[in-house]
Amino acid sequence: MRQWIIALLLAFAALPSSAEQFHSIKNVEVHYSAFNSTFLTPEVARSYQLTRNGYSAILNISVLDTSTLGKPAIEAKISGNVRSLLGNIRELEFSEIKEGDAIYYLAEFPVSNEEDLTFDIDVNAGMKGTGKLKFTQKFYVEE
Repeated sequence: MRQWIIALLLAFAALPSSAEQFHSIKNVEVHYSAFNSTFLTPEVARSYQLTRNGYSAILNISVLDTSTLGKPAIEAKISGNVRSLLGNIRELEFSEIKEGDAIYYLAEFPVSNEEDLTFDIDVNAGMKGTGKLKFTQKFYVEE
């Protein structure tokens, strides 16, 4: 079951609409993916205590060390917020998930139909790299 969950999370990390979504900061790659929570199976949502409905989405972040062979996942301090076009700001609360060598940071947030959201994320991987990640994405409600 654990390997299936790891495979699912890796698949979601590779879900972006363009080729691959990541941002380089010094010696790290910050990979990110935001998706509607209904993409998760009920079992995976339950196991990670995530809300699964059409009005909830997940931000998945992982930080990889580019200065080490194989680019292993490393721990980082992740914080940030999400802002709507109307200026409503919601602080994101990240949970760290460790599965074998994989490390993921997950945050849930509510969405409205056809809503453009801007994410402002602070990444602190210590001496490996500290910086900001900013991106905008449109979400659709799934009923």
